Amino acid sequence: MSSNFLNPVNTQTWTNGRHLVRCVKVIQETWDVRTFCFMSDQPIMFFFKPGQFVTLELEIDGQQVMRSYTIASSPSVPYSFSVTIKRIPGGKVSNWLHDNLTEGDLLPVHGPVGLFNVIDYPSDRVLFLSGGVGITPVMSMARWYFDTNANVDMVFVHSARSPKDVIFHRELEHMASRVSNFSLHIICEKHGMGEAWAGYRGYLDQRMLELIAPDFLDREIFCCGPTPYMNAVKRLLTANGFDMQRYHEESFGATPADVRIDVQELAELAAGEPDVPLADLNQVEFTATGKSIRVGPRDTVHSAAAQLGLHIPKACGMGICGTCKVMKTSGEVIMEHNGGITDEDVAEGYILSCCSVPQGDVVIDY
Repeated sequence: MSSNFLNPVNTQTWTNGRHLVRCVKVIQETWDVRTFCFMSDQPIMFFFKPGQFVTLELEIDGQQVMRSYTIASSPSVPYSFSVTIKRIPGGKVSNWLHDNLTEGDLLPVHGPVGLFNVIDYPSDRVLFLSGGVGITPVMSMARWYFDTNANVDMVFVHSARSPKDVIFHRELEHMASRVSNFSLHIICEKHGMGEAWAGYRGYLDQRMLELIAPDFLDREIFCCGPTPYMNAVKRLLTANGFDMQRYHEESFGATPADVRIDVQELAELAAGEPDVPLADLNQVEFTATGKSIRVGPRDTVHSAAAQLGLHIPKACGMGICGTCKVMKTSGEVIMEHNGGITDEDVAEGYILSCCSVPQGDVVIDY
């Protein structure tokens, strides 16, 4: 590393957008979970809100693939960031990353974005609930509080399939041993032959939660894990009259069927609206490519681009990942996003094309 690597004059600050980063370390966390650590060749201070995520831009079998992952590290270690990924049976991206991404590899990332974070929902008493690899965003939050010596009372509850599946186990125990305001509770569904386990067994339920955190109704709750896990948590909290305004969750599941629309389907949908009066059509102009098209009143900016053969990168299709961000230079849109864009970007004129519907003629710099 050169002596001027950390020179403040040469150091940039991370902003939501596309950046090239290099994989500098791969850590085997459990038998099927790895952490990939990234830095930039040109030093960047990777500031983000603990709990936010990035989208990796990959090329797999000659095709561009975008996939979002929560940042597991803390912004208290600002010159790098890491994502922790579980190998999913049959998972195209997770298996490719485990089998192919190695130290020294360069790849683009988009972000950071996300509404699920502890900065926007401050509290002096928090309850972290996680299942499986859903531990990553709450681990980032806990690491942030731990590293900054925050005066926050933390109860950290993690559910795993078995002792060998507990991610960050040694680090969690280290944190619990060092500070009095970090209470750790791990629940294992089962344990195998020869595996010693003296902790909680089974599944998180009300009786167990009352033992772990008798004051759970008075805490800010951050939850991440498989959908059935989070649904069970929400049912438990609702049944106890918990103020759900203080409940926050994050999940990255499959894109719902109603937003899995490819270019061909978009073209067919557009062709299938012959009854829309001309006056109700909106013109979308893409100035960088000199193309424009009139689209129906329900079409998004992204579908307009697709009908013209323009490829705006997209990952989630729900306004979560921020990959499809473009600059709108004129006109108005209704943008129903899910945290994939910052207020600062919106103020500058950026929109997410996947969830922005023109309200009249619009001009896009693309």
